[in-house]
Amino acid sequence: MWTHAWARALRKNRTLRYGVPMLLLIVGGSFGLREFSQIRYDAVKIKIDPELEEKLKMNKMSLESEYEKIKDSAFDDWKNIRGPRPWEDPQLLQGRNPEFLKTKTT
Repeated sequence: MWTHAWARALRKNRTLRYGVPMLLLIVGGSFGLREFSQIRYDAVKIKIDPELEEKLKMNKMSLESEYEKIKDSAFDDWKNIRGPRPWEDPQLLQGRNPEFLKTKTT
């Protein structure tokens, strides 16, 4: 008999029907968000293995050093060759002249 009374009260009372679940969602979401954002700060505190840190220090590669490597390269003979689309045959496009492909598709 008590369950019938509770069910009727839940159906009639809008606060119990909509308000309480909304408040539970807001409060529960706040706690869940706090836990997920704490992961970000805990990940910063993790120390790197000393062997890995030594390997990273030995590999001195920077943007400037890579630029110096390719600065004097000649790109005069460079050609832009597009890759095949998913519905095209890759062997058909390899080594073909782009003008030939344009005339073939039109």
